[in-house]
Amino acid sequence: MNRKILTLTLLMVIVPGAAMGASVYKWTDENGVIHFGDRQPTGAKAERVNVRSGTSADASGNQQSPQERLQNQQEQQATEAEQRQATAAEEALRKQRDANCATARSNLDVIKLNARIRVEENGEQRYLSEEEIAEKRAEFERIAEENCEPAEQ
Repeated sequence: MNRKILTLTLLMVIVPGAAMGASVYKWTDENGVIHFGDRQPTGAKAERVNVRSGTSADASGNQQSPQERLQNQQEQQATEAEQRQATAAEEALRKQRDANCATARSNLDVIKLNARIRVEENGEQRYLSEEEIAEKRAEFERIAEENCEPAEQ
């Protein structure tokens, strides 16, 4: 009876330790599904998961240090900041183009509706000649063409 108890006690001590020593691998398939297994998959990059601590390392046993993780995080944040800045610049350019388009179209409407256009130069007012009106019309048409989206048909 003592022998059976001793054997049972030994098994209870050894089996959990052996199970905890087994390797567990984590990988993501081509569909983005995360898998866990006791064998390293072929053709896929896998991380070895430390079951006791819950941390992971790639299958070759390399684990990132906290400094490397911090550096990677900082690089990622810098990249995201650059993307946000580029997006903001594109948005500002789009808004400026929209404003230029609206102004050019408004000026074209005024030129088309009015036979005489009055301008102020050096504190004095005068009317534009036919040639000056034609020049302004061409200038506003060019601005509208550069800044306005083509009309969908």
